[in-house]
Amino acid sequence: MALTPSNMLPLGTQAPDFCLMDTVTKNTFSLKQLKGKKGTVVMFLCNHCPYVKHVNEELVRIAHDYRVTGFSFIAISSNDAKAYPQDGPDAMYRTDQEQKYPFPYLYDETQKVAKAYDAACTPDFYLFDDQLKLVYRGQMDNSRPGNGIPVNGRDLREALDNVLNNHPQRTDQKPSMGCNIKWKAS
Repeated sequence: MALTPSNMLPLGTQAPDFCLMDTVTKNTFSLKQLKGKKGTVVMFLCNHCPYVKHVNEELVRIAHDYRVTGFSFIAISSNDAKAYPQDGPDAMYRTDQEQKYPFPYLYDETQKVAKAYDAACTPDFYLFDDQLKLVYRGQMDNSRPGNGIPVNGRDLREALDNVLNNHPQRTDQKPSMGCNIKWKAS
């Protein structure tokens, strides 16, 4: 596990579209089908990463708190499932059921979506407005496994509240930190 920061895609970037399989329903969904009326959070997660496990409970709370206000949440796993079978679709289904994710958990088998988003780590968070323009990218909060800071979702919640209340976003957005995405060998 290599501690990796997110790449911080430029603000204002249009959300790259995708069409990916949901590991729970086995249906294929596009970004346009899943986008929220107020905004959309796209998250790159995986099953085995201790940084994702550390925030899962709060992530579920945030999704429950903000879905009712018009935001949608979309989780994507892009890890190489051949090299990391614990991150494959069957294991994703089990993780979804264990965590009771209130959002689709999509599998990016080709890794094209992760590359389009310039995703680097898990977890990696992107908040898009109602026009699918990037307004926030970075960490959920300052908590990391073992640092003693409580998981509260402060940074992501603040960004969601700013969209909800038409307030400007902070310009000092901090990158997320976590396990590097497990890329397929070229």
